[in-house]
Amino acid sequence: MAERIGSGYKRLFEIRLLHHYWLDEGKTVFDHLLSQERDKRLLSYDMRSFLEITPTATTEKAFNGLGCIYKNTALGCMVAVADSAVIPDDAMFEFMITVKSAAFYNYTALTLRSQKIYELYHQAEDRIYRYKENVPVLSNLTGVSRGTGSTKALFLSKEFPRFPIDDKVESLGISGGALLQLTGDSPGANTEPISAQVTDFPVFIHQRDVPGIVPPAGFGRVPSQGLQLSSDIDDKVYAFIRLSARRADDEDFSFIDSGGDAKRSNPVFQVRFKNRLTFWQYLNKRTGAIINIEPKPLPLTYFGNAGTKQKPSEGLVKAVKSGDKITQLVSEIFE
Repeated sequence: MAERIGSGYKRLFEIRLLHHYWLDEGKTVFDHLLSQERDKRLLSYDMRSFLEITPTATTEKAFNGLGCIYKNTALGCMVAVADSAVIPDDAMFEFMITVKSAAFYNYTALTLRSQKIYELYHQAEDRIYRYKENVPVLSNLTGVSRGTGSTKALFLSKEFPRFPIDDKVESLGISGGALLQLTGDSPGANTEPISAQVTDFPVFIHQRDVPGIVPPAGFGRVPSQGLQLSSDIDDKVYAFIRLSARRADDEDFSFIDSGGDAKRSNPVFQVRFKNRLTFWQYLNKRTGAIINIEPKPLPLTYFGNAGTKQKPSEGLVKAVKSGDKITQLVSEIFE
């Protein structure tokens, strides 16, 4: 009888890219739906229609060397590793998130930030540096959690900053334990309460996730915030993920144990994209005259209706300006 040699695999970690435009039910955030409704919503969700996540070339090479299997899923991606594999403590895996659908920019908060690419020559080094501004960099070393025990959720975004914020429309911040969002550009912008208690809500990608850029010595013309591009990072990158094998201050964010083996309970890292809040403006379809404007901004969602009348489509959101300053975001609805 021939000898049979088997090799098993175990999951190392999972990354989920969850967008609240496709998950919320009107004003009810996805996390506050009943568990069976959340399960049903996730079964119909497929981020591959509007986003793409890919490992960098260096990470792909590391996966091959460590015997890891990478797989894209409807929720994001997962990585599995052979039972016998040992992952080094200093292992670092990196992933690029790119946008596939132009409509994504209409219903996603914080998409008004320009992501301009800079190519700058540094004479002292005879070298060209390339940067892309306003790219969020997400990591399990700086991410925060919500909940405890079996309900603990691991987010790759940092904690929200404190208000007051001298920032632009759609910026998020904490005030007195509540989560607020700017509905226009500062200074003098109005705020809209998102949650009376910030810990009751997931941690969305926000402006603090964009790191500052430290230029080489004597080279001061780089953008203030963003990501340095390289042959490993595509120009189309919208957001960037760095995952370290171990996190000393919170082992739940580690994906290996002290021996370098995949943990029995693999971490599920979450990246949350917030849906837009806009003022719904109703216009006469024949004349274009304004009939009514909702007094408060309402969330854009595919499921449910946050308002009492017809909801807007995922189409163009209009930025109302006073000079260069955005005063509010408007969704026009013709009836």
